[in-house]
Amino acid sequence: MQDVAIDYLKEFEPLGQPDTGPGQLTGLSRLSPQDQARFLSFGWGSMVAPRHATIADAMRHQMQANADLVAVECAGHALTYQALDDASNRLAAVLAAHGVGRGDAVCLYLHRSVEMVVGIVAAMKLGAAYVPQHVGVAPADMLRHIADVTGAKVILSLTPLADQIPVEPHQTLITIDTVMFDPMLDAPGPELSRYRATPQDLAMILFTSGTTGVPNGVQVTHGNLANILLTAPGDLGMAPGMRVGQILSIAFDMAAWETLGALSNGATLVIRGKSIQETAETVDVLIATPSILNSLDASRCQQVKVAAVAGEPCPRPLADTWSSFCTFYNSCGPTETTIINTAEPHAPDKPVLSIGRPTPNNTVYILDDQLRPLPIGHKGEMWAGGDCVTAGYLANPELTADRYRPDPFRPGHVMFRTRDLGRWTETGVLEHFGRVDDLVKVRGFRVELDSVSGALEASECCEQAVTLKFDNRNLVSFISPIRACPKRAAASVAERLPYYCSPTFVMPLDGLPRTPRGKLDKRLLLKMAAQHIETKGVELN
Repeated sequence: MQDVAIDYLKEFEPLGQPDTGPGQLTGLSRLSPQDQARFLSFGWGSMVAPRHATIADAMRHQMQANADLVAVECAGHALTYQALDDASNRLAAVLAAHGVGRGDAVCLYLHRSVEMVVGIVAAMKLGAAYVPQHVGVAPADMLRHIADVTGAKVILSLTPLADQIPVEPHQTLITIDTVMFDPMLDAPGPELSRYRATPQDLAMILFTSGTTGVPNGVQVTHGNLANILLTAPGDLGMAPGMRVGQILSIAFDMAAWETLGALSNGATLVIRGKSIQETAETVDVLIATPSILNSLDASRCQQVKVAAVAGEPCPRPLADTWSSFCTFYNSCGPTETTIINTAEPHAPDKPVLSIGRPTPNNTVYILDDQLRPLPIGHKGEMWAGGDCVTAGYLANPELTADRYRPDPFRPGHVMFRTRDLGRWTETGVLEHFGRVDDLVKVRGFRVELDSVSGALEASECCEQAVTLKFDNRNLVSFISPIRACPKRAAASVAERLPYYCSPTFVMPLDGLPRTPRGKLDKRLLLKMAAQHIETKGVELN
C-alpha cells in the first residue's frame, strides 16, 4: 500500500479552461451577477486551521495533557488516557516487531470493545492505517478480500474471535487482549517519533458495500480527519469531561466520528453494550443515523447536550423533537468526503430542515450533468471539494477517475461526486433531496422518493417514512410507529404532491428495519412489499 495519498492531478486531464471575463471561474459566466456572488459565498466554508495537523498528534496531546481522565469505558471496563497510552505502546511494539510501519495497513477484525480502541491507537502511533470490520457481520470471504487488497501483514482481533478470522500464511493474527497488559512488553519499545504520520498519510481505510458487490476501500488521510474532527462544528464541542457515545458499527465511517472525535478532543468514549438506549441515557454527545435515533426514547435522553445525524435523510419530526432540548446537527456527506462535509444546527422554528453549510476548508457546488453551476434555488447534484476529499478508492483507479475530478473552481484541488441531490435556499443553506438513484420514473413521471417520504412524515401520526420504487408503475411506502394511520399518511401525500406520487400502499411498522450500519434496510423492505402484495392480493396500478 502506498504510504501517502494519491496525487489525483496526475491522474486526470483538466475539465476545461477557466472562463475569462465577468465569471472568472469555469461556468460562472452563465449565472447572473447576483448568483455568481452567492455561488462563491454559499459554497465556500470558512478557512480554519485544525488544532493539530494529524489525528495521531491530537491523541498524543490528549494522552499527555489528560493522563488521569477516563479515555474509554465499556461494560465496567475503563482505561484512563495514561493506561490507553501504555497499552497502545505495548501493542505498537508487537506490531513493529512484525514489520508494521508508516504507510502499512493493519486490519482490525473484532467487536466494539476497549481493545478496539487500543488497536486503533497503536496502529496510528506507527503511522499505519487501520481497517475496521465487525466480525459476525462481515462474511469470511469479505474479510479475506479486504486483508488481501490492503496488503495487511497483521490482523488484530480478540481471543474469543480468533477462530472466525481467515488468516493467510503470509499474515499474522495478533489478539489484542493478550498483549495490551503484558508487563513483559514494558521494556523500551520502538522510537515512535520515527513513525510519526503526516497529514498526507492514510489514517484508515473504510470499505463501502459497492454497487457491484465488491467492497470499495476509501482511503482517508490524517489531514482529512483533522479537518472535520479538530474544527467546529465537526468536533461537536467534545472536550475533557464530556461523554461521547460509541453506538455505531465499527466499519461505518460515522463510528470514526464517535471514536476518533472523542479521543482527539480529550473526551470519554462510552462504548455501548447490547442496549443503545442505556448508553444514550448516559452521554453528553450522541452521533447516529436518523433510523437509530428514531428508535430511542428521547424523553429519557434529556441529558444529551449535542446530537448529530447523518447517513440518510432525517425526518422533520425527529429533528424537531431532539432540537427542542439539545443542540441538534443535521449533517450530510458520504464516506468519500470524510464522514460529513456539511452541518447546521436545527431549531423547531426553522422553515426548512437543511443539511447546513460547508464545514471549514470545504466547498459544495450544485452542478448540472455538464458540471456547470446551477442558479441558486435550482436542484442539482452536489459535488464536494476541499480538505474533506479523501485519497480515492484503494486499487480501483477506474472508479476513482469516475467519482473524483479536478476542481475547476479551485485549481490544484479535487472534488467528489456525491450523487446527492440538493439546492441552495435564499439564506445559503442546503436542502437535501436524497440520492440521484432516488430520483425515479413511475408511469413516465419523475418522482423524488424522499419528497414522498417527507409528505408522509408531515402527517401528525407518522414519525418516520420510507418510499421505494416497486416497479415502473408503483411506489410502496412504510411508516412508523405501527399506530400510525396509513390512510391519513396517504392523504398527506395526496394533499401535497401530484397524483402519480401517491404510493400503491402504505404499511405501518413498529420500527423500520435497519442494516448493521444503522441505515434503512431497503432490500428487506422491498421483500416485505412483495410478500404483502402476494399475501394480501394488493392490486397494482
